[in-house]
Amino acid sequence: MPEHLRALVVILALATAVFALAKAPACALASTTGDFVRRRNLWFGITLAAFLSHNYWIYTGVVAALLVFAVRREENRLAMFFFLLFAVPAISVQISGMGVIEHLFTIHYVRLLSLAVLVPAFLHLRKRLDTEPFGRSVPDVLIAIYLVLQFFVQLRDDTLTNSLRHGVFYAFSDIFLPYYVASRSLKNLAEFRDVLMAFVTGAMVLSAIGAFEAARLWHLYNALRDALQVPWGVADYLARGGILRAQASAGHPIVLGYVTAVAFGFFLFLRRSVPNQLAWSLGLTLLLVGLIAPVSRGPWVGAAAMLLVFVATGPSPVLGIARLGLLGAIVLLAMLATPAGEKLFDLLPFVGTVEEGNITYRQRLLQTSIQVMMQNPFFGTVDYLYSPAMQSLRQGQGIIDVVNTYLGVGLASGLVGLALFSGFFISVAFGIYRGMRALGNRNGELHLLGQALLATLIGILVIIFTVSSISSIPIVYWSVAGLGVAFARTLARAKAPASAVPVRDPRATTEVGA
Repeated sequence: MPEHLRALVVILALATAVFALAKAPACALASTTGDFVRRRNLWFGITLAAFLSHNYWIYTGVVAALLVFAVRREENRLAMFFFLLFAVPAISVQISGMGVIEHLFTIHYVRLLSLAVLVPAFLHLRKRLDTEPFGRSVPDVLIAIYLVLQFFVQLRDDTLTNSLRHGVFYAFSDIFLPYYVASRSLKNLAEFRDVLMAFVTGAMVLSAIGAFEAARLWHLYNALRDALQVPWGVADYLARGGILRAQASAGHPIVLGYVTAVAFGFFLFLRRSVPNQLAWSLGLTLLLVGLIAPVSRGPWVGAAAMLLVFVATGPSPVLGIARLGLLGAIVLLAMLATPAGEKLFDLLPFVGTVEEGNITYRQRLLQTSIQVMMQNPFFGTVDYLYSPAMQSLRQGQGIIDVVNTYLGVGLASGLVGLALFSGFFISVAFGIYRGMRALGNRNGELHLLGQALLATLIGILVIIFTVSSISSIPIVYWSVAGLGVAFARTLARAKAPASAVPVRDPRATTEVGA
């Protein structure tokens, strides 16, 4: 049996087991009882299309048809988007320009999903009378200015065609759409529960596949390169400390770690929504295994930051932090007491001894990037990699790995672009925190949601300090920021007097409140 068919059998078996575990709590949180089943069947259909089409364009056409057919029946399209986001890798191919231009644009699964699911959601939200117009909030204004700046920076150093491609089309599909839909489509706690559970369910499938890859030393999705007959920039078999680094459909170990860390942050909120203690404990264990399997240290630090922020913003922060410190000490002692634990301890950042050169490289990258950034301090330059200073960072693989999203933004668009990028996320975090402070009940579910969203957002901001914005990393952080804006709007809407609430679209079915 060909490798890709053997891999398909394993993937379907693991996914079936995870979906069986998640079905009861997910169905309880979905918009309707059939939503989970529809999303699960779509996940299977998309996976089968990828492995059985044997042609990239047939696969793309089948997936597009499935999505277009299903999206019309979906009540919570953002939940559908999150559920399917990691179903298959984002294998990219350029669409030919038919001789007029080099190519129209690059298509991959995540972009196709955005166009097929989020565009209809965007158009629907635009028609609703209770949807707040874009530009009314500080995050709206900052992201709009940031996108305009990105276009003009690209246009300054590139062709008009490529600038339109990156600065308009990709900016719309990969940045604006996920932010806009996430920030406008959720109006109550039930919809937040559905969306967060959808993301967690997709991440749990990734975790199970990642755990299998680490245990069996086999990357299950690598065979798609031959099955679809297209080159794919998937990471090769990478190891750290003698352990294979899992990647599943994420395409790179650090992306898998990032996704499971975000799911971990969301799962902290879902504790009250999953009354079955055993099911919640199994889900949490699976996510933690998925977080460990990629052996990516940045997501570990980010997950730790999430837990710390979550506890610190809870109803009893001092007691919570004390318990967290005691738990950390117990875990540390347990790690040092066993050979396996000592090996894991050596993998930890800052205190471990495995691949210390990575930390040294990041320090050099930070120092060199700041020097290069100061050569074009205000608006940067998109060809910063060609500067002699950056060339000195070229590694043995022949690449200059800018493993820091903030540096990538600052080098390409200067301090102005970096200020807009950072200011956007700071304004979202402040909006969440301000909304939490305004709540009278620190033990309520709305406060718990704010805790989880704030913790997850801050954890993301920590993680992207250690990785560039590759694969699905940016679409996740723009979406999470949108969720933060939606949370702040939900609180503001709940407190507004009846006369201040916009007239609702009679076709809308959602209401403010839990």
